[in-house]
Amino acid sequence: MARRRQIYEGKAKILYEGPEPGTLIQYFKDDATAFNAQKKGTINGKGVLNNRISEHVFTLLAGIGIPTHFIRRLNMREQLIRQVEIVPIEVVVRNVVAGSLAKKLGIEEGTPLPRTIVEYYYKDDALGDPMVTDEHILCFGWASQEELHDMADMAIRVNDFLSGLFAGIGIRLVDFKLEFGRIWDNDYGRIILADEISPDGCRLWDMATGEKLDKDRFRRDLGGEVEAYQEVARRLGLFPEGEDSAVLDLESHRKRRGK
Repeated sequence: MARRRQIYEGKAKILYEGPEPGTLIQYFKDDATAFNAQKKGTINGKGVLNNRISEHVFTLLAGIGIPTHFIRRLNMREQLIRQVEIVPIEVVVRNVVAGSLAKKLGIEEGTPLPRTIVEYYYKDDALGDPMVTDEHILCFGWASQEELHDMADMAIRVNDFLSGLFAGIGIRLVDFKLEFGRIWDNDYGRIILADEISPDGCRLWDMATGEKLDKDRFRRDLGGEVEAYQEVARRLGLFPEGEDSAVLDLESHRKRRGK
C-alpha cells in the first residue's frame, strides 16, 4: 500500500490524505500537552481511547442533527473525516468554575455557574490562544455573524446533550472546547463540528467523588491518566464484554501513590 501523504500534524493528531477527494484520515496520537505545549508527555493508549470516545460522541450528536466532519472509524487509531476549512476559533463552554476561569476571577474551583458561559479563543499557539470577543471575530473576519450564531447555537445544543449523557453515567460535564470547520458547496459555506470530543478537551468529574476523569490528571501531575480515560470509555459502554477487568480503579491508584 502506498504511503499516505501527511497533510498536518498537531499536538494530539495527524491528518493524512483521504482515499477520496474531500476526505482526510485523522490519526490519534498518544502525545499529551498542556499549557500551550509548555508541558509535554505521553499517555500510553490515549489515542486509542480518544478515537473510540470521539467516534461514539460524534455519532450520537449526528443523531440529534448536529452536522460533523466524522464519517466512520477505520481502526483503533484512525477515523475517516470530511476535509474542512478550520475556523481559527476555539469555542469553550463552561458549566462550572474550573481551570483558567477560577484563576482569573479568584472564584473557588467547583462553583456551579448560574448560567452556561460560552467563550471564544483565537487559535494561535505563539500567542497563547488569547480569549477574544465576538467583536474581534467579526472585525478580523475569522467568522461571519451567521457563522458565529451557528457555532454558538451548536455549542449550546452539544452542551445540553452531553451534560445529560454524562450525568446518566455519573459524570459531571464541567467544561469543554469545540472546534468548527467550513465545508463548501460552490460559493456557499456551511459550519460543521470538527476536531474531536474526548477527555483531552473536556473536564469530566465523577459526580460522587469529584475525581477528575480527564487531562487535568496530566496537567496537575495527579497520575492515573490512562485509568481515567478508560473509566470514561467503560461508563460509555465502549469496552467489549470481558474487557472491563482491564480498567483500573482510580481510588486504588491514588492509594498506591499515597494520596
